[in-house]
Amino acid sequence: MHIHISIDDQWLTLFDGDEVVREYPVSTSAKGVGFTKDSYRTPTGHFRVCEKIGYDQPLGTIFQHREPTGLWSPDVATDADLITSRILRLDGLEAQNKNTFERCIYIHGTNQEDLIGTPASHGCIRMSNIDVVELFDLTPIDTEIFIDPPTRQRGKIAFFDCDSTISTIEGIDELARARGEEIFQKVVELTHAGMNGTVPLHEVFPRRMDILKPDLATCQTVAQQYIDTIVPGVREVLQALRDEDWTIVILSGGFAPLIQPLAQHLGIRFVEAVPLHHDADGHYTGYGADYPTTRNGGKPEIIREWKKAMLPKTTLMVGDGISDLETASEVDCFVGFGGVIARDAVKKGAQHFITDYRDLPAIAKATAKKK
Repeated sequence: MHIHISIDDQWLTLFDGDEVVREYPVSTSAKGVGFTKDSYRTPTGHFRVCEKIGYDQPLGTIFQHREPTGLWSPDVATDADLITSRILRLDGLEAQNKNTFERCIYIHGTNQEDLIGTPASHGCIRMSNIDVVELFDLTPIDTEIFIDPPTRQRGKIAFFDCDSTISTIEGIDELARARGEEIFQKVVELTHAGMNGTVPLHEVFPRRMDILKPDLATCQTVAQQYIDTIVPGVREVLQALRDEDWTIVILSGGFAPLIQPLAQHLGIRFVEAVPLHHDADGHYTGYGADYPTTRNGGKPEIIREWKKAMLPKTTLMVGDGISDLETASEVDCFVGFGGVIARDAVKKGAQHFITDYRDLPAIAKATAKKK
């Protein structure tokens, strides 16, 4: 027995030699393919089934940390992403995917059966519950699995900076404001130096964080400020882009825990931003100092990863700062945004420069037509 999974077709085929035994629709990652831990992308290449979990468990059994914890019923609505019915755990057999076991990549059942056939998972291969039980029974331990990388271009991705682009605030400045006027002025100067390109970001970031050390309560306050200060027209333009099948990604040098509530509020699933860490008492313990957007060239790096993972037909970036302008060579269209802060260097280097979001849908449509 061996299994082939097509990312392009969202299809799993079970073979016995050259003979097709069964075929099933599946759902791989919404973020495409990739091998990095915590990337939530589906790895590709050569694997084996190293563990089978769920023998004799009822259909719809919910697993947490591979232990049964209850039953899912289709009649009970939930937004949770559940692992259900059966688990086939994968082990990577190539250098690039050797961390697959550590990443806990499975073939498993799901409560989101309506999304089967489209890329929607967080990295695993989802199946309907009836199908995964049948595959489980037909598949012995050590069965080889081949996940084919995508070859077809699909979709469009619009990347948005957050601070002074989606929200009118600079989150780091608001964290500083909570520490008093003197610290606020120091941090604002560093922020503008980084955004204007006069001081490298890799120097700006640690200097600001050594000053701030923001606790959890302050971060939660600023997270709400992001929501309270959404730039006029953002909601409408995001909906217009979604109506044209654009995937929206926030790409920010800000902090992920502060931006995630804003993203959820706006219905944006994907956020690429700097991790921030607190202990159980809410005290600051550090940040993701190695995260790409803490340094110049980090945003282009992340866009390259998305392009490799998704093979999009069209890419667009909207932002107000120098770190955003750095992405111009990686996207089909860079749009400078000056509706909050208009930076001369960005205005000069952008393919388009707008101060009103009502101008963006036409730019996006024209960019997509060129492709």
